[in-house]
Amino acid sequence: MPDIQQDLKVIAEKVNTYLKCYLQKQSSDSKLYEAVNYGLFSGGKMIRSYLVHSACKIFDVQEKEYIPIAAAVECIHSYSLIHDDLPAMDNDDFRRGKKSTHKAYGEFTAILAGNSLLTLAFEIISNPNFYISNEKKIKIIHALSSCAGHLGIAGGQFYDLSLKNEKVNKDNIIGMQNKKTGALMGFCVETSAILADKKDLEEKFKSTGVKLGLLFQITDDFLDKYGNADILGKPVQQDVVKGKNTLIDYLGEEETKKLMKKLQIEIEQNLKSLPKTNSLLNCMNFIIDRKN
Repeated sequence: MPDIQQDLKVIAEKVNTYLKCYLQKQSSDSKLYEAVNYGLFSGGKMIRSYLVHSACKIFDVQEKEYIPIAAAVECIHSYSLIHDDLPAMDNDDFRRGKKSTHKAYGEFTAILAGNSLLTLAFEIISNPNFYISNEKKIKIIHALSSCAGHLGIAGGQFYDLSLKNEKVNKDNIIGMQNKKTGALMGFCVETSAILADKKDLEEKFKSTGVKLGLLFQITDDFLDKYGNADILGKPVQQDVVKGKNTLIDYLGEEETKKLMKKLQIEIEQNLKSLPKTNSLLNCMNFIIDRKN
């Protein structure tokens, strides 16, 4: 999918430029500042930023209104990855083909770098130089903080680790993955409705993003099972080694693929009556077809 890959790069460059300019104003010679940059600019595809962009295209929201929000999302996502890799959690030594932040800078520095990125996200959105209405800022901050904490990413990681080697059902696994991965993607799509004052679409867009997150996580699970470690930039078949619960193991591959198809249809139905949805639907297809 060369077109979307190019689009992903363009949006990633814009968001990274914004973040680099923002951080340069806070420049420090400390190892903590280095670790923050190391964890944040890690070479990912920045699909979440592209979700913000493609959802905002539906309503013709201007870049100056959504690029700072995409930047905040990348801070939250990077914080979660830094913490997920820690020895007390997933204990991963590599991320995207390079050393995990705690392997490069030590555990306490990695923890503090993650904490710094979590708070940086809300600093970016609440910044007086980010010119959207205070009402929208409050709504966006509330939505983002909800999906970052125990009701979202942190809660999903807790259940992912707590339920290792435990007997679980389909709803347990989907609930965990909707928190760990879906919540932030739900915000990415929902934020477009908030910025466009489409209150009647906020919940539908959030639900669409959560479904995209579940598709993303299932694809990740298939990549862990059958992917190439060199392409992924990290070891494969780690879910089995770590006793992780996945829908593939619980439902089997064919039923999991049927669930993916069902989610695709539901997403398409949610967007059917809206204009300019091609970018968001292309992103959905990219999420499913990606190799890393």
